[in-house]
Amino acid sequence: METATDLDTNLQEKMKKKSKKKKAESLTTMEPIKAELKAKCEPIREHPDKTPPLIGYFPSGFNPHTRNPESDPLPFTVYRNQDKPKRLQLVVSPNGSAVDFVGTNYSGEATVGQMCTYAIGVLDKETKQLKIVPIASNKIFRLEPRVSGSDTSNKDPLTPEKEELTSQKRADKIRDLTQLYGTKSAIKGAEKLWKLKQKEDAEQAINQKLGEGIVDKEALASTSAEVSRNIPPHDLSATTPEKAYPLEKIILKGEWDYLLDIWELLLAGEEIRLDVYPSFICNRVYKLDLIKDESEKKRFACVLSYITHLIKFKERHSVDGFSSTKQHKFPNILFQKFSNMFVDTEKKRLSDDKIGLLISYVLVLTLFVDEFQTDPIDIARDLRMTSMSLRVHFESLGCKFRRKNNVTVATLPVPLEFQTMRKRRRR
Repeated sequence: METATDLDTNLQEKMKKKSKKKKAESLTTMEPIKAELKAKCEPIREHPDKTPPLIGYFPSGFNPHTRNPESDPLPFTVYRNQDKPKRLQLVVSPNGSAVDFVGTNYSGEATVGQMCTYAIGVLDKETKQLKIVPIASNKIFRLEPRVSGSDTSNKDPLTPEKEELTSQKRADKIRDLTQLYGTKSAIKGAEKLWKLKQKEDAEQAINQKLGEGIVDKEALASTSAEVSRNIPPHDLSATTPEKAYPLEKIILKGEWDYLLDIWELLLAGEEIRLDVYPSFICNRVYKLDLIKDESEKKRFACVLSYITHLIKFKERHSVDGFSSTKQHKFPNILFQKFSNMFVDTEKKRLSDDKIGLLISYVLVLTLFVDEFQTDPIDIARDLRMTSMSLRVHFESLGCKFRRKNNVTVATLPVPLEFQTMRKRRRR
């Protein structure tokens, strides 16, 4: 007769046998372990002279894999905008089909905000290399069906085309956004800038109406020549240097209240440091002590501040001087004005002509500071130019150079006479 202890041992032996059978069955039914492949990752950068791969998908349900890629390849064409090279259009034209599939990287789904980066990985098992290639424009083209040969094939009917913003519309949009989300000081500055712009537009309209009638061809030719020279507002009939380049047309009435930084530092007894202000400003601050009239002293300090903002704005859009302007604070009214005057809205940078115009504004104000006898050495250093190259800009403004106390200074004789291009005769 079996006891209770014998029954327990038999039961334990049976349980062990069952567990061994289950382990054996699981081992026989397990999938074979795949061997790991260690590959070297090699990211490939985008080359400016080569078009990276383009990726597109067909939301309409068209399946390109139903065709044999060797006997019936899927033809496609890539178009690039001549004026805006970053804009691409991909057109897939299946053989024997009356429908094209068109996708762009600048309209429709491509305009939605994107928080990730796409790339293609190509694994070579023999060399054990994984090459990661970026795709074109970091966009996946949504290929919509279009009727072949129709004018609407290149347009996106789902989203209206973005119209190019003019400078006026762009300024209006910025003003509206400032009114909605700007601070009190920003709203106040935008209002002053808008009022000044309205006043300028009214004056231009009046001058245009008064000027309608007989056209003076000589005056028109001289005006076009002056525009090409990038010359600030001036008066050819002026009899004094102060009136040759009217200061009130360079620094507008509503801008003086935003140029008090140097004046406030001097009132507080603080130093005008060379690491904050250009060397030309630091070398001319002593002249404030020589001015007795408080209003003239304040006006002189504002001119120095305006020169500083112009130089810093130029450095902000240059590679060498960008780091030096990180701590500089531009008044909103001046930053918007400089952006409208000097920045190319499409390329978001200063063109060569606009840089020349900015330099001309700086040089005219330096003439005011030095009483129209200025030494160009320190201002050339601030503008990151040589004295000889800066001399050309002075001469284009009608300046002459002469020696004074063994120093070459730029003067402004009146009435203004601009240089004309002359061809040398061969002897």
